[in-house]
Amino acid sequence: MKSRDVESDFELYVTRTPGYLWAMLFQRLHVHPIAVTLMGIVIGAASAIFFYYDDLRLNLIGMLMLIWANWYDCADGQLARMTGQRTLIGRILDGFAGDVWFFFIYLAILLRLWPEWGIGIFLLEAWAGLYCHTRQCALGDYYRNIHLWAVYGREGSELDSSDRQRQKMQSLRWDSKDWFEKLYLFFYTRYTRSQEQQTPAFQRLRPLFEKLPLNDPLREQFRRESLPIMPLSNIITFDTRIIVLFLSLAAGLPWIYFIFEATVLEAVRYYARHRHEAFCHRFYQTLSAA
Repeated sequence: MKSRDVESDFELYVTRTPGYLWAMLFQRLHVHPIAVTLMGIVIGAASAIFFYYDDLRLNLIGMLMLIWANWYDCADGQLARMTGQRTLIGRILDGFAGDVWFFFIYLAILLRLWPEWGIGIFLLEAWAGLYCHTRQCALGDYYRNIHLWAVYGREGSELDSSDRQRQKMQSLRWDSKDWFEKLYLFFYTRYTRSQEQQTPAFQRLRPLFEKLPLNDPLREQFRRESLPIMPLSNIITFDTRIIVLFLSLAAGLPWIYFIFEATVLEAVRYYARHRHEAFCHRFYQTLSAA
């Protein structure tokens, strides 16, 4: 576990525990974490095939495959920590997995509803997926990493800087063996930059906060302020959205999921962002006045 602070009960028992069992199996079989990530990507993308059909039995198969893929998505990170095989490309592929799953799921549902909805379903999915979903997941992931960074420091978190990743990317050449690393750093830098753009108050606070020792009382105070944001982060990332997706498919009304994503989850994102930015601004004022 990264920290109990950022793990919901649903994630702990429904995702984390089965993922840990898979991780132990893969460790015994000497399977690399990146291989687990790639298997999860394939299984999750293939689940979308079963969401194309207006048949509950086939939809259930797709749901089970997506749960299976999510176990692998959890197992790869645990396996990396268990074996010490933690790499930047592994982390990036891990984050990329969910994007691949939902791209194919959205495409399958688009094709399923097109005869009835026409261009309307395309516009709804484009707004819900390209704008709302992307921003929600990026912010939820960022807030969890900020929380771990504030409590445990740089070594206990995966919090990155777009400037640092951009400098690393620019130091590599396209016409060399590093071209693939340069390519994924290009996209990863853009992703990190999108997170930073949503959190201007935290970006002002970050350089001041980094100077605090790990035992500074302000870090514990930041943890207490950040802790209520963690359930909201879990809501806007995977757990809640996948439950609503399954319920909408079971009801034969998959379009409900996109409405939910564009309204309820977007409202949660806005509220979480407002609260987080507010207390980051307070901390910035305290530290800048010291």
